[in-house]
Amino acid sequence: MTSAWGEGHADYGAGLRPGERRIAPYAASAVASRGREFPEPECPTRSPFQRDRDRILHSAPFRRLTYKTQVFVFHEGDHYRTRLTHSLEVAQIARTIARQLCLDEDLAEALALAHDLGHSPFGHAGERGLDRAMAEHGGFDHNAQSLRVVTRLERKYRGFDGLNLTWESLEGLAKHNGPVSDPQHPVAKAAAELAQWRALDVHTHASAEAQAAALADDIAYVNHDIDDALRAGLLAIGDFGDAPLVGPMAAQIAVLPGVSELARDIYEMTRRTITLMIADCVAESRRRLAALAPATPDDIRLAGGSVVAFSARMAADTAALKAFLLARVYRHGKVMAVMTRAERIVEDLFARYLGEPAMLPEDWQRAAAGLDERQRARLVSDFVAGMTDRLAIAEHRRLFVTTPDLR
Repeated sequence: MTSAWGEGHADYGAGLRPGERRIAPYAASAVASRGREFPEPECPTRSPFQRDRDRILHSAPFRRLTYKTQVFVFHEGDHYRTRLTHSLEVAQIARTIARQLCLDEDLAEALALAHDLGHSPFGHAGERGLDRAMAEHGGFDHNAQSLRVVTRLERKYRGFDGLNLTWESLEGLAKHNGPVSDPQHPVAKAAAELAQWRALDVHTHASAEAQAAALADDIAYVNHDIDDALRAGLLAIGDFGDAPLVGPMAAQIAVLPGVSELARDIYEMTRRTITLMIADCVAESRRRLAALAPATPDDIRLAGGSVVAFSARMAADTAALKAFLLARVYRHGKVMAVMTRAERIVEDLFARYLGEPAMLPEDWQRAAAGLDERQRARLVSDFVAGMTDRLAIAEHRRLFVTTPDLR
C-alpha cells in the first residue's frame, strides 16, 4: 500500500477497523468523474457524489416515497415499510458493503436512495397496471422511470430540468438490475433518449458501487418483507421450517435466553440474517476482486460478470427464499386481493386522463397540448407514476362514482 487511501491496496478492505475508511483504485472516483451535462462550480464542502446524494434527498420524488407502497398500502399500519423507509434501509446496507470493499460510500448511498424514485403508487401492482396501460406506447418500467425522474421530470433548478446528476449516478440507476442487452428494453430506450453526453453503455456492467446498491436492495427487501409479513400475521415464525437462511435463524432464536416476544423474535431473526448475507457478500466480493485485480473503475465495468456478489450457495439460498416469499406473501390471498384492486385504480386513472386531458392539473394540461397520442400517453404515465398511494385513491374518488377498497 502506498497511501492511506488505498493506491496499490491489495487486500480489498480486509482488516478494516470500525470507522476506518480507505478508497481503492477500482472505486468510482469523484475526482475523475465523467461530470454533469450542465457544468456547475464545484462545491467547497462536498464531493460530486455527495451532492448527488443530497439532491436526491431534497427532491420531491424522494419525499413522495413516504406514501408509496412497499408490500402493504400506506394506510394499513404505521409499522409497515414504505418505499421511503425501504430506500433508507438499502442505503445503510449499501454503505456497509461499500466501506468494507473500499468503494465510494457516497455514490453507493446515492444510488440506494434513488433506486425506487420511478416507482408508481401501490408498488409493483401499480407498475403492472401502468405497464398494461402503456402496452401500445412503449410500456412502463420503474427503473427506466427513475432515469426520467432525475433527468427530466424534477424541475426545481433555473438552468436545467432534472437533478443534473453525475454520469456515474445515472449509469448506476440505468444498470440497477445489471447490463441491458436488449435495445428494446425500456431502460435501453430511456438511456438512448438522453443526450449523447449521457450515453450510459447499458450493455456493460455497472460500477462496483452500483452493484453494492443493487445487492443491498435484495438483502433489505427480502428480510424486511419477512418482518412485515410476520407483523401482519401472514406468516408465523414456525412457518419457515426448512426455508433457507431464515429457517435456521428461527431455530436458533427459539433457544436464546431472554424475553421471548414476537417483536423481539422477529427483529433477532432478521438482523442475524441480514448480518449473515452482508458477510457472505463481502467475503465473496473480496475473493472476486482478488482474482480480477482491477486497477480502475472500468476494469469492474468490463469484467464480464458481477464483482460484488453473493457466493453460489448464498445466491441459491436467496433465490429459494424469494420463491418462498412469492408463494406465501406476495401471492397471499389478502395481498393479491388488495393489489388487484390497486392495479384497477391505476389503469382507470390512466385511461381517464388519456381520454380527457382536461382532467389533469392545469400545468399538465398545458404540457399535453399539441402532443401526439404516444407522447401524451407518456406524459400521462409520468403523472400517474408520480402519484402517492393516497393521491391516486383521492383522484379516483374525484373522477369515478365508486373506488375499490384497498383494505
